[in-house]
Amino acid sequence: MGSYKTEGIILKRTNFGEADRILTIYTKHFGKLKVLAKGIRKPTSKKSPSLELFNWVKILASRGKNLDIISECQTVRVFRAFRKDLKKIGLAFHFCELVERLTAENVKNRQIFNLLAGSLLGLEKAWPESLAQAAKNFEQKILEESGFWPRGKKAQGFNLENYIEKIIEKRLKSKRIFKYG
Repeated sequence: MGSYKTEGIILKRTNFGEADRILTIYTKHFGKLKVLAKGIRKPTSKKSPSLELFNWVKILASRGKNLDIISECQTVRVFRAFRKDLKKIGLAFHFCELVERLTAENVKNRQIFNLLAGSLLGLEKAWPESLAQAAKNFEQKILEESGFWPRGKKAQGFNLENYIEKIIEKRLKSKRIFKYG
C-alpha cells in the first residue's frame, strides 16, 4: 500500500457513513481524485477546517482498496474574500461543478488546475458587474481544455451552458444558484 502527496482544490463533498466524507479534489499531479476523509464530520476533527469546499489544500493520501484515504492535510489557500458574497459563492460552485463534470478521474491536466485556481483567485477581487463575463470565459476555457471546443473559436451568440448540459447529459445544479445573461 503506497502513499502520495499532492495539492488540489476541493470540488465536491459527500457524506459517507456516520463520520466520514468522500471528497472530490482536482489536483495538480493526478487530475480529479475521489478520496475518503475519515472522521472529518466529528466535532473534534482537526482536518475538518482544511477540507472545506473551494479550499486549496496539500494532502498526503494512502492508496486504499476502493478509495484513497487522506492521512494528512494542510491548507494552502482559503478563498475567504468571496465567501460572504452569495453571487461569488454561486459562481465558485459553478466553476467546481464544471470541472467535476467535464473531467475524468485520474487524468492529469495542469491547465485545468491552473484555470480553476486562477479563476477562484480572480473571483476574490472581481466586481459584481464582471461575474457574468467571468462565467462565460471559464465555460469556454474549460471546454477548450477538455477537448469539447476548438481552441481560439469565440462562443459569441452560443449558449455554452446548454452545450455543456448536452455533453454531460444532465442539468447543471449551479444554474439554480448562479444565473447570468
